[in-house]
Amino acid sequence: MTVEGAFANGVPYLRAGQGPPLLMASGLTAEHANPTGRWRKMAMSYVAPFAEHFTVYLTNRRPGLARGATMSDLAADYATAVEQDLGEPAFVHGTSTGGSIGLQLAIDRPDLVRRLVVSAAACRLSDEGRRVQAELARLTEAGDARGVGSLLLGEMAPRPLAIPARGVGWLAGPMFATEDPSDTLVVLAAEDVFDAEPGLGRITAPTVVLGGGADAFYSEELFRRTAAGIPDGRAVIFPRKSHMYVAGSSVPAGVGLGFLLG
Repeated sequence: MTVEGAFANGVPYLRAGQGPPLLMASGLTAEHANPTGRWRKMAMSYVAPFAEHFTVYLTNRRPGLARGATMSDLAADYATAVEQDLGEPAFVHGTSTGGSIGLQLAIDRPDLVRRLVVSAAACRLSDEGRRVQAELARLTEAGDARGVGSLLLGEMAPRPLAIPARGVGWLAGPMFATEDPSDTLVVLAAEDVFDAEPGLGRITAPTVVLGGGADAFYSEELFRRTAAGIPDGRAVIFPRKSHMYVAGSSVPAGVGLGFLLG
């Protein structure tokens, strides 16, 4: 059973399962709202194995973010939700942009994170990742949903499939459309300047970093650097695998679940 709701501070969530709380922070989305339709079906399919062991809160970001909000501001929203709504430290699993926020949460409030999975994310974007996200911000601000879809799917797909993935993304462009892109642009700007490396030593939660060797947004070296900077950190690298594979496939999800279960 899936329950739709929002924490007291407005962070939306889909809740499923039973057990200790697991905060799952999703990747970048066009709107800061719970997924619907096909997106919800895909999201809850990914969540299902975790919900067999945890009360999963699949979260987005709070809507109506202030311009200039930082990763620390986004992490503070999650910290408030953990303290005031969950009432106890949580397991945390962050994917892509959600992984960046999970790292910042574990740095700023180590007392609130029991174990941490950082999936398809690292302490900062690579130079290529920044270039791609700058183009994504430009297309988003221009209202070019087909361009956004084409860029995202092309960059996230395995290299041999990049060209057909761009075509699929262009066709699926309306699924990426939004009337107000301001929240997306705030998050993109926050991630552009995000660099958690100086604070990694403050993380006390056992942490695993899951990365693909062919990720367009991060490098293998950044995944390993992130894990090495965390006192109880480790990296699992999937050679020649893309951002999309690590963010959404069953094998990386299984590794993350096994780590959370200890």
